[in-house]
Amino acid sequence: MSILVVEDDARVGDFLVRGLRAEGYQVHWARTGDEGLEAARTGAPLLMILDLMLPGLGGLEVCRTLRAEGLQMPVLMLTALSSLEDKVHGLRLGADDYLTKPFAFDELLARIEALLRRGRTQQPRPNQLQVADLVLDRERMQARRAGQPLALTAKELAFLELLMGAPGKVHSRERILAAVWGTHEDPLTNVVDVYVRRLRAKVDEGHPLQLIKTVRGFGYRLDDSAD
Repeated sequence: MSILVVEDDARVGDFLVRGLRAEGYQVHWARTGDEGLEAARTGAPLLMILDLMLPGLGGLEVCRTLRAEGLQMPVLMLTALSSLEDKVHGLRLGADDYLTKPFAFDELLARIEALLRRGRTQQPRPNQLQVADLVLDRERMQARRAGQPLALTAKELAFLELLMGAPGKVHSRERILAAVWGTHEDPLTNVVDVYVRRLRAKVDEGHPLQLIKTVRGFGYRLDDSAD
């Protein structure tokens, strides 16, 4: 999956490129708005990370031109400007999401994953997720374990969908917070641990195979391994 980073700050750009490549993304780095626009036209990236304050052609003008030309890859805009007016202006010009500097890398990854899930260029997602005897019906947003329905709240279902969408992948607390709760929760809150306990009580209790795993010092994963 290819991501186009348009960022003139060498420190931030290098950080983004190295981090995203470590996550398995193909990354092209453009350092000006004009370079970014040309790379978007010719490279067909799945997603663009676009800095607002660029030399020459600014981020807002890049976004406006992309949409005027019919280029519909999701655009995640980065900015040091945090006012509501700035964000609304960017969204109206075609940006799909906004992230204010400084930001946590896990939150950036969660925003990217969310944009790609609902992105215009992705293949339709499967209606059903299954790990061992745990099944999640995405259309009905209902879960079953060993054929028995699970009484889950909307947030518990969203949490479970995140874990089941990538079996075996470790999700940090910060990434879970950003993906399930957005940016409305303090990263120091223990809400993730509370919901893990709730999910375990409903998903794993009474079953010999425990699916929800704690990876100490990192976060949580869901899979059917026996460890």
